[in-house]
Amino acid sequence: MGVALENSDTPQTIVNRLGQAAKAASFVVSQLSEGQVNALLGDIAQGLRDAAPLILKANAKDLDAGRARGLTDAMMDRLKLDGARIEAMAACVEAIAALPDPTGHVLWETKRPNGLDIQRVSVPIGVLGMIYESRPNVTVDAAALCLKSRNAVILRGGSESLHSSLALHSIIQTALRAHGLPEAAVSMIPTPDRAAVGALLAADQYIDVMIPRGGKGLTQRVMDEARMPVFSHLDGICHVYVHHSAKPDLAREIILNAKMRRTGICGAMETLLLDEALTDDAARGLILPLLDAGCALVGDARAQTLDARIGAAVDEDWTTEYLDAKLSVCFIAGVDAAIDHINGYGSHHTDSILAEDDAAIDAFLARVDSGIVMHNTSTQFADGGEFGMGAEIGIATGKMHARGPVGLEQLCTYKYLVRGCGQTRP
Repeated sequence: MGVALENSDTPQTIVNRLGQAAKAASFVVSQLSEGQVNALLGDIAQGLRDAAPLILKANAKDLDAGRARGLTDAMMDRLKLDGARIEAMAACVEAIAALPDPTGHVLWETKRPNGLDIQRVSVPIGVLGMIYESRPNVTVDAAALCLKSRNAVILRGGSESLHSSLALHSIIQTALRAHGLPEAAVSMIPTPDRAAVGALLAADQYIDVMIPRGGKGLTQRVMDEARMPVFSHLDGICHVYVHHSAKPDLAREIILNAKMRRTGICGAMETLLLDEALTDDAARGLILPLLDAGCALVGDARAQTLDARIGAAVDEDWTTEYLDAKLSVCFIAGVDAAIDHINGYGSHHTDSILAEDDAAIDAFLARVDSGIVMHNTSTQFADGGEFGMGAEIGIATGKMHARGPVGLEQLCTYKYLVRGCGQTRP
């Protein structure tokens, strides 16, 4: 947690204490050298490997509680940790350490006629707030990204992953202490009390930017109540549009991967758009692998004629993030109609076109209004790690400051350095 808390503390007093300490810690972290930060991250990665049995024990408590609460298979998958996922977290921290330092870069400079030298230089934002659900690995990803970008962070994980997140957080705290750094550089709210969320959203005197990562309800609440700027991460209503020029084998593999690789992540395809110029046989060849893999399909009138297992879609299906083995399907009158559908029903997250026609590809890439727009690849590549960012703190679906994967560069702002030699303004 980074500061001593009392059992009698209310969520508001907890947030205030953590906020004050995080603000002070942010000034310490901002002055760390690249070598110091990388050494710290290296120890966090090794700490994760060494503490794997303890992490799994804590995760088992969350999984047991999740089963008792009746969480869906997709939610349980998001919650689950195993040896491979712990190793992936450790490797991710090491990958972040190996990335170039995002701070201290001269982004722009000029020399004025009066002799003033002016530079725009990248600097940390300060203190970030992170509210997230389900996935305990976000605890590590967020901490590593914030430390590498010289920011302090206050974390608030979901109640369903509390034991796992606290276990991971304790490893980070141990590494901070070993390096003589303030534990408040990475704080975690230790209570599942939902009032803590409201207290955090009101703490603009301590927190510079809030980042939500979770379901629509969480994100909407953060956007409605936060007194500080928000890097919004709305639903992952991701589309794949199959143009009539698409290669059938390529399209079949991409569609299956985009939906079924992991159904519970924000980059999973939720709506499949089929060009109405496709024959029924061609369209059927694209959706049968999904049905055979256990994916439930709902669709428009023509889609329902392709297979008896396809149910009727209702209006809500086009704006639903299923996060499960379910998909909506409809036929669409060409690339212009596909673009209109995506811009109208989508969440501006990730959308892909499968096509070989250059005009259709260019139109889709230029006019789809999403943070990530793809051609001939799976939407499940919507991930900062896959983009070479080491990891991401989320996928921002807004347009201010950060958009798409939020990595190291997006966790920095800038300031102007002005150097003179006695100039006064006339």
